[in-house]
Amino acid sequence: MTYFAITRFKTLSKTLFRVFSREHLDAIAAFVCAVLVLLGWIALQIGWLGLGLLLLPAAYVIGGYESAKEGLTTLWQEKELDVDLLMIVAALGAAGLGVWRREYYLIVDGAVLILIFAISGALEGYAMQRTERDIRSLMSLSSDTARVVDRGQEKLVDVERLQVGDRILVKPGELIPTDGIIQEGYSTLNEAAITGESLPVEKTVGHEVFAGTLNGNGALILQVHQPPESSLIQRIIQLVKQAQTEAPPSQMFIERFERGYAKVIVLAGILLAILPPFIWGWSWETTIYRALIFLVVASPCALMAAIMPTLLSGIANGARQGILFKSGAQLEMMGKVRAIAFDKTGTLTTGKLAVTEVIPTTGHSVDEVLQIAAALEAYSEHPIGQAIVTAAQQKQIEFVPAVGVYSHPGQGIIGEVYSQQVLVGKADFLIQNSKFKIQNLELTNNSPVRAHSSAPLPTPDSSVRASLADSLTIPSGDFWSKPAPTTPELSQHLEAEGKTVIWVARESEIIGIVAVADTLRPKAVEVIKRLKQLGIEETIVLTGDNQRTADRIAQSVGIDRVHAELLPEDKVKVIRQLQSQYQTVAMVGDGINDAPALAQASVGIAMGVTGSDVALETADLVLMADRLEKLVVAIHLGRRSQRIIKQNITFALSFIVLLLIANFTGNMNMPIGVIGHEGSTVIVTLSGLRLLRNW
Repeated sequence: MTYFAITRFKTLSKTLFRVFSREHLDAIAAFVCAVLVLLGWIALQIGWLGLGLLLLPAAYVIGGYESAKEGLTTLWQEKELDVDLLMIVAALGAAGLGVWRREYYLIVDGAVLILIFAISGALEGYAMQRTERDIRSLMSLSSDTARVVDRGQEKLVDVERLQVGDRILVKPGELIPTDGIIQEGYSTLNEAAITGESLPVEKTVGHEVFAGTLNGNGALILQVHQPPESSLIQRIIQLVKQAQTEAPPSQMFIERFERGYAKVIVLAGILLAILPPFIWGWSWETTIYRALIFLVVASPCALMAAIMPTLLSGIANGARQGILFKSGAQLEMMGKVRAIAFDKTGTLTTGKLAVTEVIPTTGHSVDEVLQIAAALEAYSEHPIGQAIVTAAQQKQIEFVPAVGVYSHPGQGIIGEVYSQQVLVGKADFLIQNSKFKIQNLELTNNSPVRAHSSAPLPTPDSSVRASLADSLTIPSGDFWSKPAPTTPELSQHLEAEGKTVIWVARESEIIGIVAVADTLRPKAVEVIKRLKQLGIEETIVLTGDNQRTADRIAQSVGIDRVHAELLPEDKVKVIRQLQSQYQTVAMVGDGINDAPALAQASVGIAMGVTGSDVALETADLVLMADRLEKLVVAIHLGRRSQRIIKQNITFALSFIVLLLIANFTGNMNMPIGVIGHEGSTVIVTLSGLRLLRNW
């Protein structure tokens, strides 16, 4: 037993070491290089020349291996010069000159150049390595097998082997394995993963269902109407993959700039090493010395440090405030955002149903309506029922037992409370199951309920009606307590606002209605207002929910434009249209259905707590605590990073020009050139660290 334990421990240790080494190889190389440079410098200082000349070349090899490899690879394969190769040439030139003139401190100078670049490369690797967008969580949304019904017999078949025309049985609580048309049965489906719709959707014969959606409590017979690889969930996967392959324009620009800069410096260095003896009569020793100083002072370490320390500081600042940037390029991109698209459910709203109004009829109270409704809904697992129970608990209403409770999926629930029959559900459900004296309550052409009873309910004063019209969401626990106006009219008004209305009846009368809706995030209105103050040109809602609900949410928070009833691929199209208009567009979402749009957007932003795994993997930025107001902080960090980077680039280029002028006039030696080069790098780095401060 001990032998096997030791063997497993050794195997695990080796595996962990390989993983750690692979992920932190650049940092390890930079650390070892720093130690060797320090020891080599000490050896030279105390006169141990042999040891110093052994340690310093080792530092060159360890610290500069990756840069030399990348530079030579780029030169060989792409016939291009880059900054990595330029740095190696400058460092080796300094070392060669040091050996030639026996001024061994120049070898240390070259080693320090390599060390600076190695550290920069390690930090860049940590900051710029984008999290791999793992889409395996998407695959888990659909079953690997489907239950095919053939001649009355059931058999399990792999989803990829399904044929158009196959009949599939989906039992209650199962995932839909592929897109299909319902042939038999009725159920409610949770389509939040696909459409973002917060409420379960009723489906019956003739309706289309999508792979990855969750069946409710009804059995369904589906007919496959398209190949499984063409299902909506598979299209989402392909859209995410496609968006992943598109390199951001800023990254391409940086690469072109580095290579162009390296070409200019190398060409100038070659000319400086050849022409001065013929033009100004310099000696070859002086010419080579000046050419090497030129390569040292022109090495763009300060220019490179103008960007990465700033972005790293911004990333660290964001992480401290609950904002996770997955790449430095996206921090920079946040400062360029001109338009922001929001998903509705789980982003602008909490994604959880809550009771917004409880409106009793004359002679009844809010507590009574909630108590009776919660007595039945306590036996229901439906989100609406859970919202009603939660509302009753918030008001600390005493729980009363119910008996004979029976649920009618998609319609309502019936039972007995204190030996009195109680119904809670839709208006037509109450009518169909009515033993009450409400024969005059009827539905006309599927229109909202209208009442023609001989004793109409009293209407409250105008202030109550105005309050109802102006209030789109009411904080939890702050319910209506005045008698309702004509109840069907009020129900119609609430439904027009995109809310779900639940009727509560006991024995011979309706005692009230309960309005349920997805509630806004507490600071959504303030966030939109501040975004506009920051100069965001347009805000947009992209949702799979219905137009009426989307319009209500947009109006309540101040959103400029609404696109509703969208599938994931439709959201991608809208993002592309916005990018053609505004160039840099951010998308904020939380669901799997948002993943393609998050990938397509210039900056994809996911909600960290409510967000699905694939949304978190796809996004470039994650708001870890689901605090929408941190979006404003992220934009401000992006804009500050842009300003600081521009300042740093201006300073770095200006300092390089000054050093070059000093070199050409002959007033600078190699140590001063190295000090100037490294000093400008330190100054630019410290400037970038300003972004660590909160604003």
